Amino acid sequence: MTVRFVLVILAAACLMLASGCAQSKKDYVVTIKTSYGDMVAILYDETPKHKENFIKLAKEKFYDSLLFHRVISGFMIQGGDPDSKKAVAGQPLGSGGPGYTIDAEIQNQYFHEKGALSAARLGDNVNPTKASSGSQFYIVQGTVIPKQNIEELRIDQGKFNTAFRQWLTNPANKPTIDTLNTIYMSGDMAGYQQRLFALVPRIEKETGTSVTKSLPQAKIDAYTTAGGAPHLDGEYTVFGKVIKGLDVIDRIAAVTKDGSDRPLEDVRMTVTVEELPRKKITATYGYQYPAEK
Repeated sequence: MTVRFVLVILAAACLMLASGCAQSKKDYVVTIKTSYGDMVAILYDETPKHKENFIKLAKEKFYDSLLFHRVISGFMIQGGDPDSKKAVAGQPLGSGGPGYTIDAEIQNQYFHEKGALSAARLGDNVNPTKASSGSQFYIVQGTVIPKQNIEELRIDQGKFNTAFRQWLTNPANKPTIDTLNTIYMSGDMAGYQQRLFALVPRIEKETGTSVTKSLPQAKIDAYTTAGGAPHLDGEYTVFGKVIKGLDVIDRIAAVTKDGSDRPLEDVRMTVTVEELPRKKITATYGYQYPAEK
């Protein structure tokens, strides 16, 4: 047997092993069951702390019987507060958790398109590192951004938030701020975002801060077709995506709620995880893993 022939055999063996590994590579699929239907989601490898934590909690049945306690049509549905399991009607919710937070894992390639599974968190004033809640999450419904308003998506949310906070301190802007608050409290999130984006040139001029950025085509396509909540990009960790059941988000987001955005009739969840070959996930749900496109 010549040296060349041995190398060919070894190369073929290596290819077969690599192929076998690719075929057997597995991933977790998350199923969030509700009375309005099921949502199936994938969790991202690029946010390993969030992925590991969510799988751990689901396996421990932490989420079972918890509520989607905050629902805003045109924006998102939020759950994961352990205090919601036995909450009475009207009880304020949203402060509970497992007793720890998770370091932020904000990735530019994952954004707040419709179906984005993201971690809730406390505000920057008490949480400057943007650490995530240990259990609370939200799923984006969002709104479709008209193509004529595409420039709105070029806003760098971090820079905008800094400039906006500075702009808020100017007493002369109080009438505009009052108008924004009124729109927000009315629940008109599309109107609120539109009015907020319209203020960008004024905020840039008054604060001397440029808040725009370049925008990948993938974001433009997602936000102008399926929709989303682009103003959250760069501020919260997106750690997964609903790959089946987007219509369930719409149904839950449309329920009647109280003044605190809590549904008047409880919307409970049961969360399970299942490990499947990635090829089966793609075949079943149509989700394409980045390396396999």
